[in-house]
Amino acid sequence: MLSLFCKTLNPTFPLRVTSSHSSLPRSTRTIVRNMSSGSRMFQLKLDPLTGNSEWVVIEESDTPEQTPTPLLATTSYLDMLNDSPRNRAFREAIDKTVTKPCHVLDIGAGTGLLSMMAARAMGPADSASNSDSKGMVTACESYLPMVKLMRKVLRANGIERGIRIINKRSDELEVGRDIASRADVLVSEILDSELLGEGLIPTLQHAHDNLLVESPKTVPYRATIFGQLVESKDLWKMHDLFNNEEKALDTIHLVPKGMDTIICVKHQQFPMHCDAISEGIKLLSEPFKIFDFDFWKRPDSSRETELLIKATKGGIAHAIISWWLLQLDREGTVFYSTGPKWIHCPSDVKDPSLSCSEAWCDHWKQCVWFIPNIGLSVRKDEYLHLHAVHTDVSLSYVVKTQSQNMEVRQYKLSAQDCQLFLSPERIAIYGDNNWRCSMLKAIKNALKQKASPLCIVADDSIFLTIAVGHLARASNVISLFPGLQDKGEQYLQAVAASNDYSMDCVKVLKKRNSALTMQDTHHRKVDLLIAEPFYYGSDSVLPWQNLRFWKERTTMDNILSKDVVIMPCKGLLKACAMSLPDLWRSRRCLKDIEGFDHSVVNSTLGACGDLPAGEQSPCLPFFIWQCGETKKLSEIITIMEFNFQELMCPCSEEAQFEFTESGICHGLVFWIDWVMDAGESTVISTGPEQRYWKQGVKLLEKPVTVQERGSISNFCRSTKLKVSFDPSVADLSVEIAFV
Repeated sequence: MLSLFCKTLNPTFPLRVTSSHSSLPRSTRTIVRNMSSGSRMFQLKLDPLTGNSEWVVIEESDTPEQTPTPLLATTSYLDMLNDSPRNRAFREAIDKTVTKPCHVLDIGAGTGLLSMMAARAMGPADSASNSDSKGMVTACESYLPMVKLMRKVLRANGIERGIRIINKRSDELEVGRDIASRADVLVSEILDSELLGEGLIPTLQHAHDNLLVESPKTVPYRATIFGQLVESKDLWKMHDLFNNEEKALDTIHLVPKGMDTIICVKHQQFPMHCDAISEGIKLLSEPFKIFDFDFWKRPDSSRETELLIKATKGGIAHAIISWWLLQLDREGTVFYSTGPKWIHCPSDVKDPSLSCSEAWCDHWKQCVWFIPNIGLSVRKDEYLHLHAVHTDVSLSYVVKTQSQNMEVRQYKLSAQDCQLFLSPERIAIYGDNNWRCSMLKAIKNALKQKASPLCIVADDSIFLTIAVGHLARASNVISLFPGLQDKGEQYLQAVAASNDYSMDCVKVLKKRNSALTMQDTHHRKVDLLIAEPFYYGSDSVLPWQNLRFWKERTTMDNILSKDVVIMPCKGLLKACAMSLPDLWRSRRCLKDIEGFDHSVVNSTLGACGDLPAGEQSPCLPFFIWQCGETKKLSEIITIMEFNFQELMCPCSEEAQFEFTESGICHGLVFWIDWVMDAGESTVISTGPEQRYWKQGVKLLEKPVTVQERGSISNFCRSTKLKVSFDPSVADLSVEIAFV
């Protein structure tokens, strides 16, 4: 089973907040449930091939090696610790701030890097002063697997003395019980791409009220959020399904007229590597400051501000791209920015806001706020009103023009129960005319083979459910909607009339597929079993984990007719070799980080590089187009076929491909092409050229110099693979040999 994990959820915070009192970055984008009891933790593990979950116990006595690797290997810890500009900035600021023995509190301590920096800055620990917390660092970390790893790091660096680890959330700490006195200095890095999403504000509020002295020193000192208005058709396609669907050449109405927002993205900012789409971005304004947050004083839970933004170019404002700037020291000499690459500050200009992130990293990105509908038309030199609001965990905006005094309305729908919130990538897929045409072609071909079929939609595809109901009105459709559930049924009812189908013929079955019987189908065998495949809430799984469709086809075998049409009929596991220097650097083995040895964490965090013999880095899901510098080095090959006409079984294949370009190979990229029909006339690819699906990446232990075939050099010209798929653990094992 694949473990999905993140920080311990704070029950006092909204669900989208991961507990700020630990240090797992929200950018892991995984679903998390943890419950603690004494010296043990209960971790929720999810099997992506069945949707089933179970609680497993992590004991305090377990070593990090006994903690299942996926618990930490798929987090952003490794990427964050490989961020040299970040590490250097914190070290410089801590050295300037912690100049004498004092009590330092590190909230969300992670591997203990900031705690060790603070302890070193104070000089040798004075055992005589430890009783009153002077010359002491308190490292607060709530996530037990991380606590165990931190202890290993401290031991490896011989710096256990002077750092006290407390396995609690910071809002559970009490002066006099957990710590002897209030802390003089706060060092912490509990920031996500939006800045606030890890609970920065509630954490600072509680710390200032209960854990810190009056007017404490802090690292960081201040954070500032900046924004910029942009025009981008790429971003527009990721949120405006209504207007994109109007251009489609079919009669399916996922978003009927009058229901413009029945399917939309959530009202939030979305982390994204905006540099990857910079060529398609038109900047409509200069950067503008939105909010400041001072770490050294208690923050307000919410604020509002009104800004007047001058348009520097005419166009259509589709989005606000935002980023933040950290001022880490009080004097204002140490900064860190998450700004996009198009933000530049000349060396002779002392304006830190005009700075970009120094290197590609995945733990912090820019954020995108979509301006609703088709966007807002603006003229050069026109002023726009921006109303910005922050709560304790998020930011939101409303934009309107000054001349028209017309506000771009936020998403509203009278029948809120039937509104679906989908990811930007899913909305872009549903609005893509080529994808829709391909799906409809496959459905029509399948329906030609059956008269009045009984169809089961095995996944969360609202498109396929509506398409079958619309195209074959004599059919009966059963949608399982394992993720959408009641929301999906309410949506289908709301759009039925607009798509010419009757809910008498469309049914949402609220049962697990493994429990389906002939009674559920009114003693009819299933003629048509279909899926995209798409499972709601599973946007970050590896490509082969969408073989959940194959698992479900297998469990339903007893209710399928002998001549059942299955769509897709098979999946093709594809692969190619790529140069991925930015991604590899972000996941490479850790050694010295600002003077502290972190090599003991490499295996646990799933690093690539100099691992012990027999150990490999895991396959991880990424949007390749957002992975910084990339280059395809080989031909694309089909490694394995998954035949959905047959029952699910283990698979193993060997393959070899030639390099078509010279360069440095950092890893292999895998994806699945879905063959929709037996004639293979319709194939839906989810490869690197397709922006809206994640691919699986297997990084090499060491980068390999490769040469295109025909070369007379001694560099590698081909590679051999042995790939095995184990359905019992939903895992793909890969062995690589370069020739």
